[in-house]
Amino acid sequence: MKKKNHTSHINRYILLGLSAFCVLMMLLSSFSDKVGGPFKALANVTVIPLQQGINQIGGWMGDMKDNFSTLKQLQAENEKLQEQVDALTTENNYLQEESYEYERLQELYKLDQNYADYEKTAAHVIGKDSGNWFSNFTIDKGSRDGIAVDMNVLAGSGLVGIVTEVGPTWARVRSIIDDANNVSGMVLSTSDTCIVSGDLSLMNTGQISFDQMENNDNTVSVGDQIVTSYISDKYLQGILIGSVSEINVDSNNLTRSGYITPAVDFRNIQEVLVITTTKAELTGEDQAE
Repeated sequence: MKKKNHTSHINRYILLGLSAFCVLMMLLSSFSDKVGGPFKALANVTVIPLQQGINQIGGWMGDMKDNFSTLKQLQAENEKLQEQVDALTTENNYLQEESYEYERLQELYKLDQNYADYEKTAAHVIGKDSGNWFSNFTIDKGSRDGIAVDMNVLAGSGLVGIVTEVGPTWARVRSIIDDANNVSGMVLSTSDTCIVSGDLSLMNTGQISFDQMENNDNTVSVGDQIVTSYISDKYLQGILIGSVSEINVDSNNLTRSGYITPAVDFRNIQEVLVITTTKAELTGEDQAE
């Protein structure tokens, strides 16, 4: 305890001595211009450099204060600018989404006009099977909306598939690219018929296959359109399936086969049109039963 008090007394004496020295130096500085000799020399080497150092420290601290204020102001401005950027980004994304939706709806409207003879209802895709392709998916319309099994489904520029299952507010669609799907097709320019078969393994090349086309004198070329034929039991006639991308004569020399580029992008289907008349209803087969 005594040691602590002793140290405190020493510090107090040192502080008093330094204070007295500073006062003395200030006095010497005040009279340095009037008093010559050793006092002036002492002031030049002690007080004046000390004052200059203090002035420099004061200036540096003032600059630091100004820089700190400027930094805080810049940070505040940066936060405001970031908020504006975030708001503009959100608005831009919303506008882009609206633009894409408008383009899709335009395509849907054009598709509706192309098949104006058929009554249709629009629906949104709300689910799909796993995988990259829309081979089987679910839409948000069901029996309450007049949807029934075997109704044809359109999107893009043509045929997507057919309704296979219906609930009150939903329906399942099997697309023409599914392995279990076969469609009776017809070359639009020559009326030659064929069978269009689903094959998911082919979709990585962007194609589906066709076969059983008669090898006759009719010329079928790459680019010719394939539509649903009049002999199809479930698909309505004249709906675009796609265009021929390759055609070959089979080894039996009696038939031709090849590949079709679909009229629909089966990687991305968001809205569809469902034709609310089945082939059976149109031909009266359901009444016959």
